Amino acid sequence: MQEKKLFNIEGDDSLKNRQVIGGNVTNLFNLNNAKYKWANNLYRLMMGNFWIPEKIALGDDKRHYEELTTEEQKAYDGILSFLVFLDSIQTNNIPNINDYITAPEINLVLAIQTYQEAIHSQSYAYIIESVIPAHKRNDIYDKWREDEVLLERNKYIAQIYQDFIDDRNDKNFAKVLIANFLLEGIYFYNGFNFFYNLSARSTMMGTADEIKYINRDELSHCVLFANMIKEIKKDNPNFFNEKEVEQMFRTAVTQEIEWTNHIIGDGVLGINRKSTEAYTKYIANRRLQEIGMESIYEGFDENPYKHLEKIADTNGDGDTKSNFFEVNVSSYNQSSSIDGWEDF
Repeated sequence: MQEKKLFNIEGDDSLKNRQVIGGNVTNLFNLNNAKYKWANNLYRLMMGNFWIPEKIALGDDKRHYEELTTEEQKAYDGILSFLVFLDSIQTNNIPNINDYITAPEINLVLAIQTYQEAIHSQSYAYIIESVIPAHKRNDIYDKWREDEVLLERNKYIAQIYQDFIDDRNDKNFAKVLIANFLLEGIYFYNGFNFFYNLSARSTMMGTADEIKYINRDELSHCVLFANMIKEIKKDNPNFFNEKEVEQMFRTAVTQEIEWTNHIIGDGVLGINRKSTEAYTKYIANRRLQEIGMESIYEGFDENPYKHLEKIADTNGDGDTKSNFFEVNVSSYNQSSSIDGWEDF
């Protein structure tokens, strides 16, 4: 892998020669001249979803938190701890990926993702400081220090990222892209469903509203990396080792099921070990299909939490056709999308 130059005088910005990686561009943004039109569309949608965490009131959630069962509080705290890790590591690592992307229109979307990951970290801090009793807050941030299951989860994804930082070769970069897709596409969603499950019972509804905004952003990140992976495969058919990709998916699914059973298990109404397995393997199959691979978990084609899709609706208009399982986003923005570029 060759890190792109900040300004490449010898660069060629023609669309014919543009590639996601390994290209030779000047690294200047002429965003009206884009090869990857999906990136321009995604940028507009992501920019149109600007939101501020503190606009959501969490006063009722603080009172409702005290009414949760011991098992529900454990799950609430533990899931927040894991989510804090996920978005912290993404905020720090996305720029490492962006340094090697040689399509300016994709560079811009990755920059917006970095910003959104920072907003997510702010959101979790806002939830923790607003809802969790003061004496428990530090325990959430430091839970990985004493919870071996959480530590192993954190170490797995962090090590893949670190391996590329230490040795920036093609193989490690391919693994980073797949790991990023796994993080964005699988790791968040059992946790998200826990909050939607509470909201369906008319409790912790402010937290669920906060998660909906985060969920919408994470969907766009799944779309981004699925498209990047597919575009790279077009130009470099052997760049990804599909056996290795499959193994990474299996490891991610195993860890996700183990973690969810560890932190939720059968102790929360509406969630159990059977539904956790079914849901995790279902969404893994969907993600594999999104990057042009075959499903690996036979018989896991139905979403056991379909009843939560109305709550989790990422369109904000009651239309779940473009919910967070779908790659193609048709309705995304909270505010009006920005004007400026022609529709493609």
